[in-house]
Amino acid sequence: MKNPLRLERRRLLQSLALIPSVSPSLAADLRRTAIESLEVFTVHVNRRGNWLLLRIRTNNGLTGIGDASHGGSDVAKQELIRQFFDLLKGRSPADVEWLRSAAEPVILKRGTPAAVAMSGIEQCMWDLQGKICSCPVYDLLGGKLRDSVRNYANINRSTEIRDPEGFARMAEKALAAGFNAVKLAPFDDMPPLSNRALADRMTELGISRAAAVRKAMGDSTDLLVDVHSHMDLERGLKLLKQMEPLRLFWLEEVVPAKNLHDLAAINEAAPMPTAGGESRYGVREFLPYVSARAVDITMPDVKYCGGMLELKKIAALSEAARMPVAPHGPASPVGNMAAAHVCVTAPNFHILEFSFGEVEWRADLVNPAEELNRGFLAPSSRPGLGITLNEKLIAHLKG
Repeated sequence: MKNPLRLERRRLLQSLALIPSVSPSLAADLRRTAIESLEVFTVHVNRRGNWLLLRIRTNNGLTGIGDASHGGSDVAKQELIRQFFDLLKGRSPADVEWLRSAAEPVILKRGTPAAVAMSGIEQCMWDLQGKICSCPVYDLLGGKLRDSVRNYANINRSTEIRDPEGFARMAEKALAAGFNAVKLAPFDDMPPLSNRALADRMTELGISRAAAVRKAMGDSTDLLVDVHSHMDLERGLKLLKQMEPLRLFWLEEVVPAKNLHDLAAINEAAPMPTAGGESRYGVREFLPYVSARAVDITMPDVKYCGGMLELKKIAALSEAARMPVAPHGPASPVGNMAAAHVCVTAPNFHILEFSFGEVEWRADLVNPAEELNRGFLAPSSRPGLGITLNEKLIAHLKG
């Protein structure tokens, strides 16, 4: 039987002591710096959508970047981005909690698109704070515990030929690129479960896809499977037994996240670790999720959960419950770097998501170019997030 929830107040409070003191001169610099203008860049990726990147400029010429990709229509998000920016204009990049408080009523009303819009701006603010203080963002979040973070290759967004062989070939490419952990979502074409015969056939197809990837990867690498909530409790419990021979690193979101009772039942019965929570916003939504023991591993997304500070808070909540945190994020290089700055500071960090193989030019979207060493991403010691946008490439992609 798995360990019951143990919330440790002392460890949680220690983990939430996020921002170290700064010198009076740096504090004055933060307060003298005012947010002045906003740019939004839409970068087309593939049929699954675009990357929406932000850049905020201050009155003294500094710039900070952020990622507001996915999680709703780009049109709706751009409207919300400008709404939140108008509230923030003229304020200090240090006003992260102020922005969260001002934006939260809109987020609670509009949902994920509003959370993503606010999170993109919030990432820009942390990038600016690091540049003002001449330190990497991870130093502002408590300091790093590790030099780099392990990433798994999510091959789901890049696999176009979605038969077992197509998934296996993309997994082999990820291994050749240096990754030793691969994730796929093999049940994305599941029909309504009321069509039992067809659902049975598509379940078997999904299992065969995952089995083909396991065969291609061999036994010395980690296989992750995301069910994308396509099962109900009955079918999900059956799936646990069907997937057990594949020796999964984790099984993700078997049933819809809104039903914590069913998720907890799946988690209790699962012979493999379970993970989830990518669509939840803030500690307010993660607290009942963690308390219900809905999964073994929490997966907040830096874009969906409310930004870098909120990701740090959710990691601390998970740590207090003795749960690893593995941020979700099939994002641009900007979003991945923002998450990585938090991950190097989290004692309970597990693994980070990397969207593999979507476009050949991915690494060059930022300067310096994104670099992973055998699946590990290392935030640099340069101020802020340590990267800037490659405007020449973005202009070229726009044609």
